[in-house]
Amino acid sequence: MPVQGKKSRKKPNQKRLDGRIALVTGASRGIGAAVARRFAEEGAHLVLTARTTGALEEIDDEIREINGQAATLVPLDLTDFDAIDSLGQALYEHFRRLDVLVGNAGLLGTLGPLGHTDPKTWDQVLAVNVTANWRLIRSMDPLLRASDSGRAIFVTSTVAREARPYWGIYAVSKAALEMTVLIYAAEVAKTRVRVNLLNPGPTRTAMRAQAFPGEDPETLQTPQSITGHFVDLAEKSCSKNAELIFAGQGSEKPAAGKTV
Repeated sequence: MPVQGKKSRKKPNQKRLDGRIALVTGASRGIGAAVARRFAEEGAHLVLTARTTGALEEIDDEIREINGQAATLVPLDLTDFDAIDSLGQALYEHFRRLDVLVGNAGLLGTLGPLGHTDPKTWDQVLAVNVTANWRLIRSMDPLLRASDSGRAIFVTSTVAREARPYWGIYAVSKAALEMTVLIYAAEVAKTRVRVNLLNPGPTRTAMRAQAFPGEDPETLQTPQSITGHFVDLAEKSCSKNAELIFAGQGSEKPAAGKTV
């Protein structure tokens, strides 16, 4: 899988992510796009994945305006697991390392009684939210270890730790994701890699609107407002490992039933 892009050189007034190579999944909209913009502001070279080429090109145009550097664009359906392996090989050939992995892409599925969930929906949500992130870990682990400070951040949800009625497959998938990530974090604890989970809290995204169609989006925090947490976890200086960071408004955990 061909990739294009150049490594950044450190500058006298170094930004927080100068020279860092960062892969962001689900980067064409919502939290992924906001993280891409913020990482660009902080000097990272971005590798962006999403299913739609046009949407990736739009965010790339924004990034060029921010830091004058083209991102590496990888149109990719995360359920094409062999393509994830190919991406890891291509990044190795081009960069020899990966400094930051942001596993952001996710799928809500259908809310409703557990026994009414369509089997195809069940399989699809697990494929995107769990298996694809495991395949990313499997493919990118050697590249993160090749970095002098590899960092991996995976986006989770409050429902991963609540038995909330009608959230079936999404909650199950996020619970499985959390355990996958925590096991990986334990396995790399004695290396230079650091792995953490981030719960965005109630955020103005398309997924949130799908889950709560009657909600006023103006009452929610914007994706851009939480990107500082991603930068904190992506920096070389981050020492956190196997932690769950909540990025909600006011940095307080929300009441049950109030967040995706």
